[in-house]
Amino acid sequence: QVQLVESGGGLVQAGDSLRLSCAASGGTFNMGWFRQAPGKELEIVACISRIGVNTYYADSVKGRFTISRDNAKNILYLQMNSLKPDDTAIYYCAAGDDYRLRTSRASYDYWGQGTQVTVSS
Repeated sequence: QVQLVESGGGLVQAGDSLRLSCAASGGTFNMGWFRQAPGKELEIVACISRIGVNTYYADSVKGRFTISRDNAKNILYLQMNSLKPDDTAIYYCAAGDDYRLRTSRASYDYWGQGTQVTVSS
């Protein structure tokens, strides 16, 4: 059984940093972070392949966010720097079993419960 549990969200000011974590169990998968802002569609933030060789970032977070994973501890991370009010959203960790790293939500089979990130101006 695959379980994903996010942590690390909170309320910060613009320009601050946060690190999200996702504790995973039940296997090794391609992993992604998605987010959903109020009134907006779910969108991918970043994703990383099973052994961390390949990564993808949405244009809106390139240069500010870093996705990484520690497979020995089964933890996925999202380091978020220079946060902006537009980054305010619920952030979800997701795991996908596809053989290739994908960016669409449909390619991810398992989801965490989400963690709220709020960035004030």
